[in-house]
Amino acid sequence: MPGMEFFGAQERAEINDVLETGILFRYNHEAQRNNVYKAREFEAEVAKLVGANYAHAVANGSAAALCAMVAAGIGAGDEVIVPPFTYVATIEAVLLAGALPVFADIDETLCLSAEGIRRAITPRTKGICLVHMCGQMADMDAIMDVVNEHNLVLVEDAGQAMGASYKGISTGLWGRAGAYSFDFFKIATAGEGGIMVTNDEQVYRFADNYSDHGHDHIGSNRGMEQHPVLGFNYRISELHAAVGLAQTRRVPTIVQQNNTHKKRLMDRLSNVAGVSFARIPDPSGDSATFLNLLLPNEAAARQTVAELQAAGVGGFNYWFTNMYHFINQWDHLKEMRTASALPIEKFGAPQDYNNLDIPKAQEVIGRLISFGIRATWTPEEVDALADQIGVAVNRAMPVAA
Repeated sequence: MPGMEFFGAQERAEINDVLETGILFRYNHEAQRNNVYKAREFEAEVAKLVGANYAHAVANGSAAALCAMVAAGIGAGDEVIVPPFTYVATIEAVLLAGALPVFADIDETLCLSAEGIRRAITPRTKGICLVHMCGQMADMDAIMDVVNEHNLVLVEDAGQAMGASYKGISTGLWGRAGAYSFDFFKIATAGEGGIMVTNDEQVYRFADNYSDHGHDHIGSNRGMEQHPVLGFNYRISELHAAVGLAQTRRVPTIVQQNNTHKKRLMDRLSNVAGVSFARIPDPSGDSATFLNLLLPNEAAARQTVAELQAAGVGGFNYWFTNMYHFINQWDHLKEMRTASALPIEKFGAPQDYNNLDIPKAQEVIGRLISFGIRATWTPEEVDALADQIGVAVNRAMPVAA
């Protein structure tokens, strides 16, 4: 992913600003910090990039998703519709908010479908945690129809999709709150870091308090601040924020490069028999961090993976067997293996997680292979990868037939 491809003078300059003050904590210490507030600058830069009224930086993308959920009003016993194809942190955030995850089906966008959401709604449904997967976006017109019809709280996990948009509105800003990740494998990285975004001031204020033990951040004396709510420590450090600030400024260039390479790959692969692509509801808003191939069936996908591995081709994911991103591999979730009490123990599981009715997800993820796009590729490297993929698919198809 591009975030770890670009690291240089800009990042070092922002870090050095912090080191020269010696103030690594994001709040207070006004006299010593010489007006250096990297977390504030980071938030402002992200807000400007995505068009948000408010942005709040926290320790990581998982914390951003949790803060977005809690600040949006998700709480104890609420049912929240979630996708089975996501990083497991999305589901953990629902549980840590005290809510109950209800899995719904996806479609060829790789995201929750409006039809899948409709089928999953019950009288206890409070909201949806919509995940924009693999740098793409969900079909927002259809999903917003369901959200508005049922008056649901929409929270967006756009951890993999910062820089993506749908009809000019950034992922993360369609609902009450959204979350981006800046971990080491995202379009921009701070090593660790996350940003919650919203256009609702009340949601922002709650997240700001909640992520710092309830502090209201009013005044210059931390010991005298009020605590409007109970919270926890999800603060980002000034060092991480400094890196995130520099990296965020690179995102427009990265997105442009990604799209150039992705288009070249898709053009070259469009004539390869057996290859189709995940549906992008608004191609002009693609962050293009992944090339998402759909093979005709699971057997063809598995054989293609075997051919790619035999040829020494790296940089791809076969998500059907990926332990982090698909529910088939989440035995710890299905068995609720945890050291602390979960809301399911009090309210009961809303579904049998071992026997979910998600046929489209099983079918789509079974034939999905994704390649991470590198912004630093040369045209020759792009062409070489396209040729390698084409050869692997051509060898796989007769075997898988």
